[in-house]
Amino acid sequence: MPQQTAEAPRRPAIRYQLDTGVSGLTTAERVARGKVARAEVPRESHAVFDPPSDRPDPIALLEDQAKTRVPDLVPVRWGRMLVSPFTFYRGAALPMASDLASTPVSGLAVQACGDAHLSNFGVFGSAERRLVFDVNDFDETLPGPWEWDVKRLAASLEVAARGNGFTGKQRRDVVMAAVARYRQAMRAFAGMTNLDVWYAHMDMDDLRAQFSSQLQARQRKLVDKGLAKARTRDSMQEVAKLTRMVDGRLRIISEPPLLVPIDELMTADVDRADIEKALTDLISKYRRTLETDRRYLLEQYEYVDMARKVVGVGSVGTRCWIVLMLGRDDADPLFLQVKEAEASVLSRFVGASKYANQGQRVVAGQRLMQASSDIFLGWQHVEAGADDQPRDFYVRQLRDWKFSVEIDALLPPGLRMYGEACGWTLARAHARSGDRIAIAAYLGGSDVFDRAITQFAAAYAGQNERDHEALVDAVASGRITAERGL
Repeated sequence: MPQQTAEAPRRPAIRYQLDTGVSGLTTAERVARGKVARAEVPRESHAVFDPPSDRPDPIALLEDQAKTRVPDLVPVRWGRMLVSPFTFYRGAALPMASDLASTPVSGLAVQACGDAHLSNFGVFGSAERRLVFDVNDFDETLPGPWEWDVKRLAASLEVAARGNGFTGKQRRDVVMAAVARYRQAMRAFAGMTNLDVWYAHMDMDDLRAQFSSQLQARQRKLVDKGLAKARTRDSMQEVAKLTRMVDGRLRIISEPPLLVPIDELMTADVDRADIEKALTDLISKYRRTLETDRRYLLEQYEYVDMARKVVGVGSVGTRCWIVLMLGRDDADPLFLQVKEAEASVLSRFVGASKYANQGQRVVAGQRLMQASSDIFLGWQHVEAGADDQPRDFYVRQLRDWKFSVEIDALLPPGLRMYGEACGWTLARAHARSGDRIAIAAYLGGSDVFDRAITQFAAAYAGQNERDHEALVDAVASGRITAERGL
């Protein structure tokens, strides 16, 4: 068997950039552009997943990625990825990007999510205080092929459906429905005005009404209960969960290694006052990346405490902090999440970001893809972090009516509806930045593309299972240390 390495194969030098010149083309010219791409890269070709004999070792890729992460948290990441093929998939954006780099692409660029698996969609509160459904993770966002996001989403549905014990027919139905909804939505967006596309969003009330006829009474009650619960998930709830009073002041609790207050991370010769001054200065600099009105709002809050917090699966080991701030009193809290941003996993295949600050890359991509972004979304750079290394970060609220669906609890009809919502949402996100008319013409009105991606998803889910098993073997052999149950 050929030796596998961590070196990912390079595509021919293609730097993806958003095409801002389409406004100078007629609709007919943009349609023709899509049809030319279809002739050069047939839709059926997307069904193929045929990894090369020298496919990079996925575990080696992940080990290499872990070198820049907090060493004592890397075993937590391995432990979370070890749980199931689905949790492995969530953390394996880099190996899949490496695999996608050798698959066919139409050459039509969009602002890609880079990690569009189904758990990176969810419910949160818009600035207008409405519950919306949207993409909610942009750590890997970068201009790139729209097909890669579609394949990442489709394969995640197949992996999740296998984990839930669905039959082959049920799995194909789920994946086909999601891809069909993406294609149909893109064709609908192609017929809209630019402003109509920009304002399009998936309001949860509209979503509930859209799928209500497909839900049983009990299911409708569960949806309503989930939406009601989402509205309680805010900074006040986080204060109740994550803080306690110490000498009359709120302090973040300690639950190492998942939640560690900054006091416990400081060395004996470091004065807390100096740390707090440095943090206050950083927050002040971060404010400059906000709009004027939001900057004014943030200035009404004062720093109280800070802690390192482990989040997600793929992000575990990156430097992620939560910052507690208070407004007029203890009943006016604001929790900010300050999350490290590294280069996108797509960058080695589609070119580096035009932004020097990776936090700014994340924020710019999020604002371009999301219908409504967090009002405190901004970025920051630290010249010398705790390890004396320069770091980029982006900032957002820790909780703002955020709610995620429990994927492993979904039955086939539920996962199908969820997948369709993700498909529509991804199409809308792509339509905001890419040539939606050309992409729609490429996709066409038949289900040829839907079937091809469904076939790809099944093949890739099989590869993901083998990669997960490779991780199991790596832990069993002692190559990797994993902390389970955290």
